[in-house]
Amino acid sequence: MQLETERITLPSGKEAKLIDALTFCYDISDTEFKVLQTVIEKKTITEDELVEMLKLSKASVNRSLNKLVSLGFIEREKVQSNKGGRPKYLYKALDKEELMKKLTEDFKKCSEMFINTLPSFIRSSFGS
Repeated sequence: MQLETERITLPSGKEAKLIDALTFCYDISDTEFKVLQTVIEKKTITEDELVEMLKLSKASVNRSLNKLVSLGFIEREKVQSNKGGRPKYLYKALDKEELMKKLTEDFKKCSEMFINTLPSFIRSSFGS
């Protein structure tokens, strides 16, 4: 997928990928990123399908899905079943416009938080 290879050059000259920004702003792991990419690609998918496709443990996929749901990147929909047992869920990524809006707003918030700390840093480092 293009997201893994596309890089930007930071003012320091260091190159960064989107996963670097997601890790920084959301504390997303490589596994969570792979799960997110797969959910985006497949549109809707079950936990069991993710386990099979990604060759990861069910616990790892479950943790990743729970985190991505809590961050608002994907949605969980309960599948109705006539059988007893544990409920089954379908996972679906936000549509691309919603995801783009969320990421843009969140990256702006992160940037603004750093910008807002600059005056106190400058004052404490250089004096009033």
